[in-house]
Order: sequence, then structure tokens, then C-alpha cells
Amino acid sequence: MENKVISPCISICKTDPLSGFCYGCARTNNEKKIWKDINTTNEWKSKNLKDIASRMKGWQLDTFKESYKHKVSSGMSLFKKKLLENK
Repeated sequence: MENKVISPCISICKTDPLSGFCYGCARTNNEKKIWKDINTTNEWKSKNLKDIASRMKGWQLDTFKESYKHKVSSGMSLFKKKLLENK
């Protein structure tokens, strides 16, 4: 059984009206739907992770990489973790 590819959502869910990309994960709304489809392959998800990373630059890419790494290791994005800590 292949390992599950973790969703790139880092809990910053707001779509840029000009590009159509999410500010947090750089996915389109259609890509988000494909991720939620149970029939979507890990191969597609892995390729999409590379595609979305190529859309980001500078601080956005650095922040995404750090938060996604934390999510993969702990199950929670850094943004969500900080929200819970501040409650």
C-alpha cells in the first residue's frame, strides 16, 4: 500500500481574485476539489505538490514549506497550531 500524500492546505484559505490561486497553498479551486476526490491518485497529488510549489516565490514559498513540513510530521499546519495556542 502506498503512503498517503498529505493535503497542501495550510489553513490559510483565501483565493487571490486575479490569479485564482489560494494565498496559502497556491492551488486553484478545481485542484482543491480534485484533492478531496477519493479516486485521486497519489501520483497526481505528488505532481500537484510540485506544480503549486513552482507558483510560489520568496516568503510565500518559505512559509509554505515550513508549515507543510510541520503538518506532515504533526498532522497540523503551523497556522492552525498558533490559532489553538492563542485561545
